[in-house]
Amino acid sequence: MPRSYTPAERRTRAWLVVCGAKQAFADCVDPLIEQRIDRIDERAEDRGYREAAALHRLHEQAKDEVAAAKAAERAASREDRRAARTAREKAERRLRDTERAVRRHG
Repeated sequence: MPRSYTPAERRTRAWLVVCGAKQAFADCVDPLIEQRIDRIDERAEDRGYREAAALHRLHEQAKDEVAAAKAAERAASREDRRAARTAREKAERRLRDTERAVRRHG
């Protein structure tokens, strides 16, 4: 369940949780507060799934680019080998970056 809150959602949700806690001590919790928190959580969860899917698509693209760069390097002539190696190294760096982003996101 990855969730991705915007800064405004974090502030609003924190404020609503505090208000809900105060009301819980007074034993008169407003159901609208819980509904607003649930709506914020649903939006954040949807955004989180979309971001995760986009990261995985980028990661798959980076894998394809590395495979293509390796094939191009193997097929390159002697004069073009250096440029092909540079392109492969750049593709591998991008792959490592996307792997790191996928791990961070969860």
